[in-house]
Amino acid sequence: MHEQQHIAFFTATILEWKHLLKPDKYKRIIIDSLRYMVEQKRVKVYGFVIMPNHLHLLWKMEEPHRREDVQRDFLKYTAQQIKYDLMRSHPLVLEKFRVDAKDRKYQIWERNPLSIYCYSIAVTEQKLGYIHNNPIQDKWKLVKLPEFYFFSSARFYHENKDDFSFLTHYLD
Repeated sequence: MHEQQHIAFFTATILEWKHLLKPDKYKRIIIDSLRYMVEQKRVKVYGFVIMPNHLHLLWKMEEPHRREDVQRDFLKYTAQQIKYDLMRSHPLVLEKFRVDAKDRKYQIWERNPLSIYCYSIAVTEQKLGYIHNNPIQDKWKLVKLPEFYFFSSARFYHENKDDFSFLTHYLD
C-alpha cells in the first residue's frame, strides 16, 4: 500500500479560492486537527503551510489508515468547525459558502483536493521548498523569509523550532 510507504503532497483549497483562512482562529482549527491526527497515530506530518485560501501538507498515513479516509475526515472536521464559528460569529460570511447540493447546505473546501505521492527524497525536498516559499511569493508577500511565517513548518527546518509539537523531519 502506497499510503504507508510514501509521503504524500496534499493541497486543499477553500471554495472559489475565497480567503477564509486569513483569520488565525481558522488556521488554529487546522493546526489542532493535524495535532490530533498525529496524536491518534493516523498520520505523520512532515511539512505544511496554511495560506489565506489554501493549504499544503506533506504527510504519510500510518497503518492501518487509508489516505482517502484521513483526507475526508480531516476536511470534514475542519469544515464543520469553521462552519460552526461562522454560524456563531459571522453568519453573513457563512452565506457566501451556501451551495445548492443534495448532501450539504454549505461547502467550505473545494471538492477533489490534490494528493500526489513523493517517490523520492528529491521530490519531497522540492515540495517542501515549494510549501515553505509559498508565503514569500510575489502574489502573497506575507513575510520576507519563509521562517518568519508562523503557520508553516519552515521554522522547524530552518531554525529547528517545533512550534506545533506534531512535526516529524522528512528524513526520520
